[in-house]
Amino acid sequence: QLKFVESGGGLVQPGGSLRLSCAPSGFSLEGYTTAWFRRAPGKAHVGVACMNNGGGTYYQDSVKGRFTVSRDSAKNLLLLQMNSLKPEDTAVYYCAAASCGASPFFIAALPDNWGQGTQVTVSA
Repeated sequence: QLKFVESGGGLVQPGGSLRLSCAPSGFSLEGYTTAWFRRAPGKAHVGVACMNNGGGTYYQDSVKGRFTVSRDSAKNLLLLQMNSLKPEDTAVYYCAAASCGASPFFIAALPDNWGQGTQVTVSA
């Protein structure tokens, strides 16, 4: 099992920004495709941003132009910069090992690798 620890969530006003971090537990991110997912209350996990092991990135339409996924190789972290946040971005955010692609677009988590997540609340 690949496990991750997410951090950086919080309460932010609409239009604000947050940066989430994801640390793998006991292994290097190098060579893995990893993605950010979110889960709103009562809904399933949805992939929002993915970085493959070659550095290619993929985004769900609802976050394109607002969210940026990146990797800090020196610190072995997966990051998610979230700008222009909206109330509908409110969710628990998770990172996970994943597969993703563009045509057709998909972001799918590998099984059994959810962490505790970090809560993001966008509200005035």
